[in-house]
Amino acid sequence: MNGSDVHGRDGGDEVLRLTLAHERDVFVARQRGREAAAAVGLENQDQVRVATALSELGRELVVRGRRAEVVLSLVGGSVPALELTVTWEGEIPRVERIEGVVAARRLADRCEVVQGDGHGSVVLGKRLPSSAAAPTRARVRQLREQFRRSTAGSELDELRAQNQELLRTLESLQARQEDLEAANAELEETNHGVLALHAELSGELEETNRGVVALYAELDEKSTQLREASESKTRFWSGVSHELRTPINSVIGLTRLLLDPGSEPLGDEQRLQVSMIRDSGALLLALVNELLDVAKAESGRLEPRPEPVDLNALVQHLVAVLAPLVPEPAVRLAASVDSRTPLLVTDPSMLTAILRNLATNALKFTERGEVRLEVHPEDDAVVVCVGDTGIGIPAEHLSRVFEEFHQVPGRLQIRAQGTGLGLPYARRLTELLGGSLTLDSRLGVGTTATLRLPLAHGFGEMTALGRVLVVDDDPTFRALARRMLGDSATEIVEAADGATALRLLRDDPPDLLLLDLHIPPPDGRAVLAAVRADPELARLPVVVVTAADLDTAAGDLSAFAVVLQKSNLQPGLLPAAAAAATRLLREEP
Repeated sequence: MNGSDVHGRDGGDEVLRLTLAHERDVFVARQRGREAAAAVGLENQDQVRVATALSELGRELVVRGRRAEVVLSLVGGSVPALELTVTWEGEIPRVERIEGVVAARRLADRCEVVQGDGHGSVVLGKRLPSSAAAPTRARVRQLREQFRRSTAGSELDELRAQNQELLRTLESLQARQEDLEAANAELEETNHGVLALHAELSGELEETNRGVVALYAELDEKSTQLREASESKTRFWSGVSHELRTPINSVIGLTRLLLDPGSEPLGDEQRLQVSMIRDSGALLLALVNELLDVAKAESGRLEPRPEPVDLNALVQHLVAVLAPLVPEPAVRLAASVDSRTPLLVTDPSMLTAILRNLATNALKFTERGEVRLEVHPEDDAVVVCVGDTGIGIPAEHLSRVFEEFHQVPGRLQIRAQGTGLGLPYARRLTELLGGSLTLDSRLGVGTTATLRLPLAHGFGEMTALGRVLVVDDDPTFRALARRMLGDSATEIVEAADGATALRLLRDDPPDLLLLDLHIPPPDGRAVLAAVRADPELARLPVVVVTAADLDTAAGDLSAFAVVLQKSNLQPGLLPAAAAAATRLLREEP
C-alpha cells in the first residue's frame, strides 16, 4: 500500500454521498450501501450488514422527520475500513438508545454517536478483508466514477434483492441446521461410546481397587511378619550374646588367675597354652559384644549421647590402643589432625567404635607400608580418612562389604579373625551420628575409608545465651554450671527448689531454663509441665541436666527438652544444648 495515497480517519476519501429525506431514499441508501460494500471487497454477509445498518439508521431518521446526509468513505491506515457517516440537523433525545442506532451498532465493527450544538452524527466502520484492494486515491477515484455513472434501481429491484438475500440466508441457516443435527447425532453416538467406556473402565478400576486393597492387606501382613521376625532375630541375638558372655567371662577370669604371679607356677608350655586360651576368650568376648551392638543398632535401641570431643586426643588414644596390633616393622600406624579442625559435638564412644573398626580392618589386610588416620574440616563437617597400602578390595566385592557377615575372599582373609559385622556396624553407627561412610579401593594399591560427620550433630551450632535460670538444689553444681556457661550467658539466676523456680519464671522469664529433675517440690518434671502449660513460657528453651540414667530420663522428656547427663558435662556443651533446645521448639507442630 502506498502510504502517500491513503488518508487517516479524519481525512477519509469520499466514495459516495447520499441524501435521506423520504422513504424511497432509504431504499436507495440500502441499495447503494450494498453496492459500495461489494465494490470495496467486503464479503456477501458483510455487504448485507452494511446495507441493513444504513437502512435501519436511515429509516429511523426519516420516520422522525430528520433530513440526513450519508457519506461513504474509504479509510486507510493500519486497519483499512469502509466508513459510513450519517449526519442530521436537530437533536434527538437519547439518540444512542433508539432502535436504528442500536441495530447499526450490532452490525458494524465500530460505532460512534455524537450529538450537540443543534446537530448529530453516527459514524459506522466496517473493516476490509485482507484480500480487498488497497484503498489508494486512484482506487477511490475509480469507485467514485463508477457510482457517478450508475443509477439506483427501483423499489421493486431493491425488494427483489432483499428477497434474494433472505433466501440465501435461509439456505445458509438450513445448511447450518443440518450440520448441527449431524454434529448432535455424532456427539450423541460419541456420548454412548464414552458412557460404555466409562462403565467398562469403572468396572476395571473397581476390580483393580479390590486387588490393591487385597495387596495392601497382604503387604501389611508381610510387614508385620517381617517386623516380628526381625524382633525375634534381635531377641535371639541379644539372648545368645548375654548367655555367651557369662561363660566367656569365667574362662577369661580363670586364665587370669592361672597366669597371676601369686598363683602356683606354671611350666612354659602350660603358660603358653593358658595365654592362648586367654587371648581366644578375649577375642570371643569382643565378637559377642560386637554381635550384641549390631542387634541393638538394628532394633533402634542405640541412642547417641553427644558431647564435645577433642578429636586430636581421641585419635592419639586410638593409635596407642591399636599399637599392639601393628605388624612392625613392615607396617607403620600414623595419625594427623588438622589444627583448624573445630570442636565436634558427637558421641565419643560411637566415634571410637567406628574408627577402631576401620583401623583394625586396615591393619588386618596391610602387609607392608602404612595405615594412616587423617582428620580435617570440610565445609560444615569433619572428615576422617583411614587409608592403607594393603591388598585392596576387588571391584565386584566393593559394593557388598557393608552387608552383614560378608567377607571378601583372599589369602589374608583366612588368617584374619572376624565375623563380617565390623563395617556394617560402623556404617550403622555413622548413620546414627548423622554422617556418612564410604569406601574407595584399588586392588593391590590400598583402601581408603572416608567418614564425614556434621560439626554439631544433635545440637546445632553453638549459640550465645541471654538470661539463664539454673535450677538445682546442689550449690556445687550451680557453681559448676556458672563456670561452664561462662561468657555465653549475659546473666545467670539461680533457684534451689521448684517453688522458687516457678516464681522466677513468671516474674521475669529467662531466655533459657537449665533444670535438674530431683529438686525440692515441685520437682523438675512438675516445673517442666508447668512451663509447657503456660502460654507465656511454652516457647522457652529447656535443658534438663540429671544424674539419673539417661535412657530412662530422656525417654519421656525428649519431646519437650534436651536432656543431658551430669557426668558428661564439659565446657561448650551447654551452649550447644541450648541451641538444640531452641531448634526443638521450632520443629514442634
